[in-house]
Amino acid sequence: MGPPLHWKELLRGIVLSPDPTFLRMRDYTMWGPALIVTFLYGLLAVFGFDDARKEAIGATLSNAVPIVLITAVVMVLGLFILGVVTHTLARQLGGDGAWQPTVGLSMLITALTDAPRLVFAMFFGGDAGFVQILGWATWLAAGALLTVMVSRSHDLPW
Repeated sequence: MGPPLHWKELLRGIVLSPDPTFLRMRDYTMWGPALIVTFLYGLLAVFGFDDARKEAIGATLSNAVPIVLITAVVMVLGLFILGVVTHTLARQLGGDGAWQPTVGLSMLITALTDAPRLVFAMFFGGDAGFVQILGWATWLAAGALLTVMVSRSHDLPW
C-alpha cells in the first residue's frame, strides 16, 4: 500500500479522494493529525453556539481561556469515544481492521466534515436556517465518509 501519507495529503485525501486514502492508511496510526485537528476544531466550537459564544466573548480573558480550552479537550475526548464506538461497530460487523487507524480516521472525518457548518455558525449563529441545512448536509457527508472508511479499513465487502 505504500508509506503513510503526510498530514497534508491525509487531510486533502479524506475530502477529495477518500477511498484510496482510507485503504492506504488502514494500517497506520495518525494520532498527531487527529489530535491537532480535533483540538483546533474544539477551540472554535465554542464560537459556533450562540449562548456559548456570548458567554466566552463577554467573559474576562482569565475566564474565557478555560472555557475555550475545556471545550477543546472535551471535543477531543468526545470524538475519540466516537472513534472507539465506530471501531467496535466495525468489529461487530465482521471487520478486521486495527483500532488506532479507525479511531484516528473517525476523529478526522468528524471534525473535517463539520468544519463548514462551524464556520458559518460562528458568523450567522447556529439557529440560522442555512446553518441548520448545512449541518444536516455535513452529518450526511460524515456518515458517508465513515461508511467508506469502515468498509476500506476493516475489509468489509459492502
